[in-house]
Amino acid sequence: MDIFEKFRSNRGDIGKHMERAHGYFAFPKLEGEISARMKFRGKEVLTWSLNNYIGLANHPEVRKVDAEAAKDWGLAYPMGARMMSGQTTQHENLEKELAAYVGKPDSFLLNYGYQGMVSIIDAVCGRNDVIVYDSESHACILDGVRLHMGKRYVYPHNDIDNLKIQLGRATKLAEKQGGGILVITEGVFGMSGDLGKLDEIVALKKEFNFRLLVDDAHGFGVMGPTGAGAPEHFGVQDQVDLHFCTFAKAMAGIGAFIACDTDICNFLRYNMRSQTFAKSLPMPMVVGAMKRLDLLKNSPELREKLWTVVNALQSGLKEAGFDLGRTNSPVTPVYMKGGVGEATHVVMDLRENFGIFCSVVVYPVIPKGEIILRLIPTAMHSLEDVTETIEAFKQVRDKLESGAYKGAEVPNMA
Repeated sequence: MDIFEKFRSNRGDIGKHMERAHGYFAFPKLEGEISARMKFRGKEVLTWSLNNYIGLANHPEVRKVDAEAAKDWGLAYPMGARMMSGQTTQHENLEKELAAYVGKPDSFLLNYGYQGMVSIIDAVCGRNDVIVYDSESHACILDGVRLHMGKRYVYPHNDIDNLKIQLGRATKLAEKQGGGILVITEGVFGMSGDLGKLDEIVALKKEFNFRLLVDDAHGFGVMGPTGAGAPEHFGVQDQVDLHFCTFAKAMAGIGAFIACDTDICNFLRYNMRSQTFAKSLPMPMVVGAMKRLDLLKNSPELREKLWTVVNALQSGLKEAGFDLGRTNSPVTPVYMKGGVGEATHVVMDLRENFGIFCSVVVYPVIPKGEIILRLIPTAMHSLEDVTETIEAFKQVRDKLESGAYKGAEVPNMA
């Protein structure tokens, strides 16, 4: 059998809708300057789907530094992996600044968040080590766990009592095998918006011997008094052993880093395959990241604007009777009831008739009969944007509950 034959008859749970969905529900093109309002298929839409939390993507100082760095360095320098020929003083300086910002002795700069997390797990955990992780962990964590050749245990999302049970099982196995235990969770869960219970997890260190890895992609730059992330929010920075953050959200860039003790960081520098065998992060991205970090640290008004919008949006939706689940971060999921067909018409109505663009999540990502409209408020949005969106959501909800979308054929939007 030709290994490719199966792809012609089965594109997967999401890919099977490609003919109708491509370019609209999947792989949509948002065009124009990155802002609260962009163009979709030639029409202006109020956009709630970009993780540009504090508005750095088009910040004039960031754009200026990005352009100058590209002119000065080009995109090729430095050539080669950092271990071989891609090391620069700028890379080292950025690592020092990042470590200081999140309150760790050292950090290691990574090319991408997704591959970085997979590679961290691979480097840290050997065959005899045991992983214990949250059931709602991001796909990059799940893929790293799947590649682990040892045992792993999963606990229901944020269920600390069950985590204790899994740690008990992991402890017995680790002692038998001569290995250690790594617990993995997230600072802010990107779909539901709630926080990992870092304070309760680190408290378990009094009872169990484990190390803690936190994926803080959605917390870095947003949570905590200075924006240093979820560990700062909980006041447990010194108890989080591996603090992982990406540049793709609040930093509005490309790259990531892992912050930890220097001896662990040095081990990762010499053992993370995704970095050892990959070209160094290009200089414009490093210089641009330094500028973004400077704004994170020294422009608290950007974060304050974000939270003003977050509070207005979430309180307004709740007052209007919408279910936001358990979010306590900027991530704002709006839960509704309906099938996949109804969800597509909700999205189309919002985009075509109300000029609002947001992401939709349906089965198989969530259970059948559930719809999540996921909003990402940013410092770019205004309170007028919030009011407009809430009013549109109320009208769409009324249509959904009255059955206006039920049974309607899903048009081919590709």
